[in-house]
Amino acid sequence: MKPAPFEYFAPTSVDEALANLAEYGYEAKVLAGGQSLIPMMNFRLAQPSVIVDINKITELAYIRENEEGGLRIGAMARHNQVEHNPLVAARAALITDAMPQIATVQVRSRGTFGGSIAHADPSAELAAVSVALDGSFLLRTQRGERWIPANEFFVGLFTSVLEPDELLLGANFPALPERTGCALVEVARRTHDFALVGVAAVVTLDRDDRCQRARLVFFSVGDGPVIAKQAADLLKGQELTLKSMRAAAETAAKLDIDPGSDIHASADYRRHLAGVLAYRALEKAFKRARGPG
Repeated sequence: MKPAPFEYFAPTSVDEALANLAEYGYEAKVLAGGQSLIPMMNFRLAQPSVIVDINKITELAYIRENEEGGLRIGAMARHNQVEHNPLVAARAALITDAMPQIATVQVRSRGTFGGSIAHADPSAELAAVSVALDGSFLLRTQRGERWIPANEFFVGLFTSVLEPDELLLGANFPALPERTGCALVEVARRTHDFALVGVAAVVTLDRDDRCQRARLVFFSVGDGPVIAKQAADLLKGQELTLKSMRAAAETAAKLDIDPGSDIHASADYRRHLAGVLAYRALEKAFKRARGPG
């Protein structure tokens, strides 16, 4: 199938794009990489009457260090640009871990960081990673701008707090504390498929190798990223042993998530996978936090 008819705008500045969105509101859709929107339009699952193509707004394609030694990523930074950027690897290695899991090389050459976030797909790696890293997103309208924490941005299935006249400009990630390790683990039926279950883990150790802070965030188990709070609370202040990490993983699978069944996997299978993957992610993050030796 082909898309329904639409009017097309290609602004060259953020202000111009915001003017388009202010004028057309709910009738408009923003086109970034197009790796989700275009297929949806072709199948007429999305039928916007106006397309605002922001590919000419080159000022949004940045990757740079922020003032606190963390990371800023512009909405139009391509996935492959992020994947191979040494600053990303140094400041937010969890993002680097996630990138090869996103679709195919071809998709990553066009897809954008901001597009993946704005699409709010519950199976998206970057949504969960952004929550795990305590990221925040810069949103702007003609009325002003606001920073929204990642854990408040995703509010439902393919739904975020983005207003119809609002544009996502970029993401900010704070510097990670010393002795922090991260890991992302997922399972899919085939390479490049959407994950049946995935989990991002961030672990910070104190000088005695006890858990100072832990964050487990699941994807593909709900309507958006799911924070495993009870599992994290179980680990805080504890020595990270195989036993304690396994207990936390089991707690996450039993108490923190409520996966559904679909044609790809049953709820019980997803819950089982969640426990296994949470343990693997915690173990990997712990080893990275502790460092060599």
